[in-house]
Amino acid sequence: LRAITFNIGPIDSKLGGVLAMFGAIAVLFFVPWLDTSKVRSAVYRPWFKLFFWLFAANAIFLGWLGSKPAEGWYIPAMQISTLYYFAFFLVVMPVLGLIETPRRTPNSITEAVLEKNKGAPVALGDGRPTQAKA
Repeated sequence: LRAITFNIGPIDSKLGGVLAMFGAIAVLFFVPWLDTSKVRSAVYRPWFKLFFWLFAANAIFLGWLGSKPAEGWYIPAMQISTLYYFAFFLVVMPVLGLIETPRRTPNSITEAVLEKNKGAPVALGDGRPTQAKA
């Protein structure tokens, strides 16, 4: 709300801040359509993972900035962080889904789990429940 300190045409800064505030929530409803990647898991999308963690750090930074007065260097920091917030959803997610080459996904979830635990000892037991007596 305090990151919008300038008028945009007939929209004054106070109304612009309110629109940005509601827009920050409204954009979350469109995330399923904004993510254009065929692979839904970030585990197989290295570039998305990087941008996501930048987004998470930015969200924490925005929360911290919200507790500070709207003066000095806080104002440009708020504006840049707000810009990245919206850019993540409206630019990064749609474009990255189209240009990123994801890593190969496993054929099944079992294959992925066994590959991750390759070399780990497997305790098979005798097939009886743990409370069963011989």
